[in-house]
Amino acid sequence: MKVAFLLFDGFSNMVLSCLLEPLRALRDQGQADLGWHVLTVDGRPARSSSGLLIAPDGGLRGPFDLLVVVAGYGFRDHANDIGLRRVQALSRQGRIVVGADTGSWLLAAAGLLSGRRATIHWSLVPEFAEAFPDVQVDPAPHVMEGRVWSCGGASAALGMTLALIEQRFGRASAFLASSMFLHDADHSTAGTGTRTLLPVGRASARLHQVIGLMVGMIETPEPLARIAARSGLSLSSMERLFRAEAGMSPGRYFQMLRLARARDLALGTDLDLRAIALRCGYASASALGKAFKGAFGHPIRQTGRGRRSL
Repeated sequence: MKVAFLLFDGFSNMVLSCLLEPLRALRDQGQADLGWHVLTVDGRPARSSSGLLIAPDGGLRGPFDLLVVVAGYGFRDHANDIGLRRVQALSRQGRIVVGADTGSWLLAAAGLLSGRRATIHWSLVPEFAEAFPDVQVDPAPHVMEGRVWSCGGASAALGMTLALIEQRFGRASAFLASSMFLHDADHSTAGTGTRTLLPVGRASARLHQVIGLMVGMIETPEPLARIAARSGLSLSSMERLFRAEAGMSPGRYFQMLRLARARDLALGTDLDLRAIALRCGYASASALGKAFKGAFGHPIRQTGRGRRSL
């Protein structure tokens, strides 16, 4: 997948990170054919809203699987002839074009959103609707319809990127790609290197509780029925909870937690595969390897340091 980010001065570092870091995590999982480039309007570095300069990459040519237009403060000034011509020219080379943050304003000004449903940063929704009456403005965090997509601020950009990864590479890849947006389960796991993978968006206190229990038993996993009982739930209630809030069964989620931990160990330590398997509740290296490949489509040996030492 070939991705191009077109940055305008005033863009948000947070928005760019939420668009880019899940893709970086996906590449680190073994998707070697995934790459991205940074473009600017005039070939000079773009300055973010916090003053950081990002230099563009040279020698990039389309077509792109994804062209992401990232704008922030100053978007009205950027909707000039030079900026809009750049957007229009690059959009012809993008299979999918995305307006992120205030980038949707530039897409609309370039005529790319006429008759389409689109969103923008939440603070600009009323003004956006007034300025572009031919656009079907939707206050949703992100809109992924047809060829031209849009999203609001940082959390919306993250949600859209993970949805794209799930659509293109599967739910397991989206799950691991979200692993940099984590919370410690509780103080009992502090310092252990074990982290809790939580669904993007709001999760109930009960779901946090169950996941916290799962995190504490990654090395010695207990049956789901016992986890449910310790959480004050029936097995069927726990099943409904996970499917409603996490988008998968509790068994699948527990497996993903253990495999995510295995991936962290493969990336960050020199442990051999057998030792990693034991630390993640698998009886043998072959059992871990089979589960990992079944979930992610490539051997754990292709992960991080594992490419060299496992």
